[in-house]
Amino acid sequence: MIHEIQNGHVRVETHNSVTTIEFYHPQSNSLPGRLLEELTTEIHGAGNNSDTKVILLRSAGTRAFCAGASFDELALIGNKDEGQHFFSGFAHLINAMRKCPKFIVARVHGRCVGGGVGLVAAADYAIAVEGSDVKLSELAIGIGPFVVGPVVERKIGFSAFTQLSIDANLWRNADWARKKGLYAELHPDITGMDESIQRLTETLAHSSPEAMVEMKKIFWQGTEHWDKLLAERAAISGRLITTDFSRKAVQKAKSK
Repeated sequence: MIHEIQNGHVRVETHNSVTTIEFYHPQSNSLPGRLLEELTTEIHGAGNNSDTKVILLRSAGTRAFCAGASFDELALIGNKDEGQHFFSGFAHLINAMRKCPKFIVARVHGRCVGGGVGLVAAADYAIAVEGSDVKLSELAIGIGPFVVGPVVERKIGFSAFTQLSIDANLWRNADWARKKGLYAELHPDITGMDESIQRLTETLAHSSPEAMVEMKKIFWQGTEHWDKLLAERAAISGRLITTDFSRKAVQKAKSK
């Protein structure tokens, strides 16, 4: 099943109890609002599908895993309400991933920026390949990693999260991300990564669904307030993206 979105898509396939959800956008797999909505819908649907035992989240292509928020859409935001609506898309997706009763395995084949880092952090287990470097670039465009902050901090710890947030122009390499816990595994090549993903998803597909549901509840304990928290964070980003500083920074980033 393929959901075509302007200049992109979300593709969903289920084989042997493994549901693969793939997203694509020509601008380095960035995330416009419609793509965020489709991903949220498909995560929710797979989580409630009895034929699905485990979810594999991946993006298409061979370069960036995810460039985060779409600069084209950021440039079109006219007021704080529109801004809050856009950033709520990230909030809804992260909340759908944390509440999904199935384990979500992320296949990370390239660089992750901003919301892309949040997407990986929201997965229950991430397997990456060398070159999958990370950056939280939000401060560089006049906002901050407010919506993704809780899930990134939860995964890699407060100190590492603040380092990423403050030095918004510095790439951290994939080994840094593995050592901080963002990636569970890091492989030297695509073949090794995909073999490990195949092994893990097959194992999980034959594991007890009831046990995995209970494990996931325990793993995400303490996040029950995130529906409200991430909505509040989306409002902060929505307000800041309308400032003169952000408007100029987004236009400058678009022109690169």
